[in-house]
Amino acid sequence: MSGPVLPAYGSGALSDVSPAVLTALGVPGGSAGLDLPASRHVRLLLVDGLGWDLLRAHPGDAPFLASLSGRSITAGFPATTAASLASVGTGLPPAAHGIVGLSFEVGDRVAMNALGWTGDTGDLRGQYVPEQVQPTRTAFERMVDDGVRVRVGVPAKHVGSGLTRAVLRGGDVRGILALGDLAASTSEPPDGDRTFRYAYHGDLDLLGHVFGPGSEPWRMQLAQVDQLARSIAERLPPDGLLLVTADHGMIRAGEPVDVETLTDGVRLLAGEPRARHVYAEPGATADVLAGWRETLGDRAWVLSRDEAVAAGWFGPGLTDRTASRIGDVVAAARGDTVLVAPAAEPMLSALPGQHGSLTEAEVRIPLLTYRA
Repeated sequence: MSGPVLPAYGSGALSDVSPAVLTALGVPGGSAGLDLPASRHVRLLLVDGLGWDLLRAHPGDAPFLASLSGRSITAGFPATTAASLASVGTGLPPAAHGIVGLSFEVGDRVAMNALGWTGDTGDLRGQYVPEQVQPTRTAFERMVDDGVRVRVGVPAKHVGSGLTRAVLRGGDVRGILALGDLAASTSEPPDGDRTFRYAYHGDLDLLGHVFGPGSEPWRMQLAQVDQLARSIAERLPPDGLLLVTADHGMIRAGEPVDVETLTDGVRLLAGEPRARHVYAEPGATADVLAGWRETLGDRAWVLSRDEAVAAGWFGPGLTDRTASRIGDVVAAARGDTVLVAPAAEPMLSALPGQHGSLTEAEVRIPLLTYRA
């Protein structure tokens, strides 16, 4: 079985997209890690769950996207929405921005779900203030500082959410109701000499989770996404650039392993079925690492925190803040194995579509371009 696909931080990862956009717009402090043409008006469409392999497997359902020039890049680790949106918003890898998964420890025995900014006690925005959990200025804020007019389109329910405040702050945040709303908001005429608009679409990921990637509902939604991208492209202003990317791919879940049975020395379990953070009781890390490795065998890559960091899973720029959030043991599922916790996560554990690990299908994502 092949080894993990390591994220190409600095040369071709999702965290390199925003720095490249800064350069394309002429904003100081950008990066040439990804070569984008200069443009006064950039539109970034992020399609949740649109893996590179999935897109290539269904060109007939997405003829417009299939016609675009571009390449595959990599998500970071974990290949999951919260971590990836943080990389888009900040232009940093997970080691630097600190959103290290779907859920992770933010306080003693407190696991926070970063998508909802919630824990066992409910809303955590008061206790763990988003702007303090992720204090680095976002790429969007840096654009605004340089005079770029920025619009951020997120689902209406996510306006003011913890994750939006933490990683997508900056500019005019618009609540989006449906596909037509997203297309219209992104396609409105420029309101400045330089403009940037970020548009997020999440329903492809939803249907992939519920019905499986490549299923009939998923393919029909892909066709709608294709029309969305075409609509935005057809309405680009002169000197406009459309970028289409994703936050992760997806696999169809296979063999489940109930990791709630691996409790010896474990004080807290976080993450998701394809990427787990395991927090050990004081002094028990070595035993937990050995136990998880023995039980999972070749069904997962199981590393200590230091090993995962040294291997480059989370990227460069590790901060003390981030290090404390990474599990003492990190497990990334191989093949189609899912590391489920059916008692604590019954709905999540039962989904046929999963992502988060370091396989080609999960890590490889598109970066497609269209010039006006």
